[in-house]
Amino acid sequence: MGQYSIKELEKLSGIKAHTIRIWEKRHHIVEPQRTDTNIRLYSDDDLKRIINVSLLNNLGIKISRIADMSHEEMNKKILELSEQKNEATIFIDQLILAMVDLDEDKFEKILSNLILRFGFERTITEIVYPFMEKIGVLWQTENVTPAQEHFISHLIRQKIIVAIDGLTTAPVTGKKALLFLPENEWHELGLLFFHYIVRKAGFKTYYLGQSVPFQDVVSVVNTHNPDIIITSLISSPFGTRVQDYLNRLSEAFPDKKVFASGYQIRHFEIKNFKNIQIFHNALNLKDLLALV
Repeated sequence: MGQYSIKELEKLSGIKAHTIRIWEKRHHIVEPQRTDTNIRLYSDDDLKRIINVSLLNNLGIKISRIADMSHEEMNKKILELSEQKNEATIFIDQLILAMVDLDEDKFEKILSNLILRFGFERTITEIVYPFMEKIGVLWQTENVTPAQEHFISHLIRQKIIVAIDGLTTAPVTGKKALLFLPENEWHELGLLFFHYIVRKAGFKTYYLGQSVPFQDVVSVVNTHNPDIIITSLISSPFGTRVQDYLNRLSEAFPDKKVFASGYQIRHFEIKNFKNIQIFHNALNLKDLLALV
């Protein structure tokens, strides 16, 4: 059972804390518990209700009308709007609600419908990526349980692997790419999607996956001589050692193009390298691949 501060609700719903307080007072949208020091704490049910209210309000429905809706009426209205509109926020919020409830059928149905409606690549870049970023606040505050994290990762991972398997295996460009995560790095979803992007661009790929010892990377590069190397640094244990790791990559592969991404790289000032290109998302990667 999650417990969320009003600031966490603000980040997840997009509704300012001041507005949430007004909704509580005037419309009794939620009734949070309070600590001995009078700090508001919100439950999973409060989170789901605020997200639904926020979604309906952002789509033009007055808060006074929403406040009179039952849970079933809210869900029915959201379903109607999701069928009529293409706003990514609708689908992102639906994924969050399915995650909180560990509702695999609902999560699977939403993802499958989105892929049919918008295509795989657009679904990942416009909906799944923002969804993962939005729930990052839950991971940072330990309001996502290991079960929820595995639940999310497993379902999204399945979709990406199926999409990769659906691509032709014959290289088109004659170019080769090696993809890996450094040792003790286990957050694979981003790299899997990069794998899809690279394969779709016509590269022959060598996908090593999670937590790869550096010497193994060197061995594969020496054996298969890829044109580009792609990696991602996400987890906090890297800390200030990000620069050291990039130095090591640069020195080990001076004649290779190395493309590096990830949360850790975005949050540290990285010096320029002659052979390392920093990218922040799949669209950036596609641009870089076009220049190889």
